[in-house]
Amino acid sequence: KFADYRSSSLQPFKLHNLKEGPPTTGKVTKDEAVKYYRQMQTIRRLETSAGNLYKEKLVRGFCHLYSGQEACAVGMKGAMRPQDNIISAYRVHGWTYLMGVSPQGVLCELAGKQGGCARGKGGSMHMYAPNFYGGNGIVGAQVPLGAGVALACKYKGNEGVCLALYGDGAANQGQIFEAYNMAHLWKLPCIFVCENNGYGMGTSAERGSCNVNYYQRGDVLPGIWVDGMDVVAVRLATEFAINHVLNVGPVVMEVYTYRYSGHSMSDPGTSYRTREEVQEVRQTRDPISSFKDKILAAGLVTADELKAMDNQIKKEIDEATKQAKADAEIGLPELSTDVYSQNQEGPIRGCNPGSWLKHGTLNRAVNL
Repeated sequence: KFADYRSSSLQPFKLHNLKEGPPTTGKVTKDEAVKYYRQMQTIRRLETSAGNLYKEKLVRGFCHLYSGQEACAVGMKGAMRPQDNIISAYRVHGWTYLMGVSPQGVLCELAGKQGGCARGKGGSMHMYAPNFYGGNGIVGAQVPLGAGVALACKYKGNEGVCLALYGDGAANQGQIFEAYNMAHLWKLPCIFVCENNGYGMGTSAERGSCNVNYYQRGDVLPGIWVDGMDVVAVRLATEFAINHVLNVGPVVMEVYTYRYSGHSMSDPGTSYRTREEVQEVRQTRDPISSFKDKILAAGLVTADELKAMDNQIKKEIDEATKQAKADAEIGLPELSTDVYSQNQEGPIRGCNPGSWLKHGTLNRAVNL
């Protein structure tokens, strides 16, 4: 069953250095509607569980949640092909799940357990999956790496692309502009995606950037602005961007979105914005609720089907949370294993000068 879905029902695309942009209408099948809804709802539940684990002190270190931004990842993933790649910053629990890691693998990684996708050694910021080059803790550092992944795609000739994601808070990093320049010169199949959620930590975009039209900041690079709360609009924009970078050159895509939580779990998120602002977005722009209303109105699903799906997702995440709590931590000797992809003979440098550790390998640094 098909339904015409008008991406312009929320906000139209904005273009920079482009004569034509993505189509403003798209087809959504029942299977796609169910898949997108399930994926977004799973990410929402997954992040709720992650936040609870953090509050229970079972997650150590940083923990950045994606709640409110689900349509960004699900829309992009809906357009990606098997040979395409993605690299992002540190708000990546949802992306890790979308790229093939089970919710249990994500939650185990957060809790530092051996069943995690990086055997508990990566934590919130450093999760990996096939074609997913991870979260990266250094602000903006993943963008030139993404250009490098795009160079690898061009070198191999596999028609793949790389989506290099960064936030509005990282958009003023010099290395991002350097990556723009090199990608344009070498015509790399790289989509530079600015996930603009309005705040870089506690600084609003307007206070931190002289130009908040991030899709225009690639200079000669074309740019697209898309409503990141509309999953189908994001998919259409990403499909357009993939075609463009394969046939013309790199492009900048600004995905306008919003995060409900603070920057990280240690940030209540209320000192630089009001509770009323957050509540208004939840009521008027929530990506899951708005998509739910549209697919119900189009007759693609029934309310009973969605209710059953919600219950199943809750059950799955509850079980994954239970398993993450029960899973074992890795032993101390494993902390110095598989630091290098190629096993190094002899000792390796530890954290302190003069401290050396024996390096070994289990031949499975990640659980994939």
